Amino acid sequence: MPGLSDNRDPFTFEVQGGLRVSARLELPASARACYVLAHSAGAGMEHPFMSAAARELGALGIATLRYQFPYMERRSRRPDPPPACHATVRAAVATAARLAPALPLFAGGRSFGGRMTSQAQALDPLPGVRGLAFLGFPLHPAGRPSESRARHLFEVHVPMLFIQGTRDALAERGLLEAIVARLGARATLSLVEDADHSFQVPARSARRDPEVRSAAWRALANWIGSLS
Repeated sequence: MPGLSDNRDPFTFEVQGGLRVSARLELPASARACYVLAHSAGAGMEHPFMSAAARELGALGIATLRYQFPYMERRSRRPDPPPACHATVRAAVATAARLAPALPLFAGGRSFGGRMTSQAQALDPLPGVRGLAFLGFPLHPAGRPSESRARHLFEVHVPMLFIQGTRDALAERGLLEAIVARLGARATLSLVEDADHSFQVPARSARRDPEVRSAAWRALANWIGSLS
């Protein structure tokens, strides 16, 4: 098992009933907080987006624990029912607290993983978690604006950060801005200009995808720093 040093080797932790899932801890010596990072619906913890996020956040002093949901561990394309995902989020947070007990904890993740984390938090607060950060919150299906996926956010009582591309087809900008405004002081919206749901920008943009994503990691690290 990883200890309190920079250890990127994969390991497993138990979710429930003997079920185990894979995880990676990146814990630089300079870490000032730990972010428990869940993956999106279609790409697991080893996806380049996730690996880059962990690497760049580590350089900014934020440790990460990224992990698999059980369906991804089984290499299935069908996400687990929400209760199984919520249990996995809770087990991941507990694992991070055990492995990095001196660090303030934050949780969230990429798209689906962020939403499963917020649902878990709304149902029963995640022990020790100071805030939730979403990397592209999936507010609604593409082309079908709706607030239904946001209702549980009003039951979350820790600070929340929404890092969202202005071209995100899964979060119509005006709708998301209105929800964040209603959430009040607990919610912060960090918009990434011209970025889509994957934080990619069109060729006409003066920026490149890695530059855009690095700006998102800095926004996340700064927000965590303001709460640590």
